[in-house]
Amino acid sequence: MKKVEAIIRTSKFEEVHEALANAGIKFMSFYDVKGFGIETGMVQSYRGAVVDVGYIPRMKLEIVVSDHFLQPTIDTLLKYARTAPNGNVGDGKIFVMHLENVIRIRNGEEGSPAIN
Repeated sequence: MKKVEAIIRTSKFEEVHEALANAGIKFMSFYDVKGFGIETGMVQSYRGAVVDVGYIPRMKLEIVVSDHFLQPTIDTLLKYARTAPNGNVGDGKIFVMHLENVIRIRNGEEGSPAIN
């Protein structure tokens, strides 16, 4: 089992969410997050003064999948989270981690059956 964390543009969230559902992903958590990277932070104007907010709003997705769903999940994220055919700076990152165990609280089921 793997845990996939992806940080994507907020403008791509609905498209990515729908594509993951169509790919068979049955469980996902998501959060509004803020951060920075190569792409610089946002600048806003407040009462005529320019204010550097210093962060960029993004969405963080956490997806737990069986090993056989890992590559389709990554492929879906790569396809639908990009903003151009070759991508742009700030499109996001995907992190993949090994997951030792998953336990369904309702009935104590463990392992891959607990996420399917």
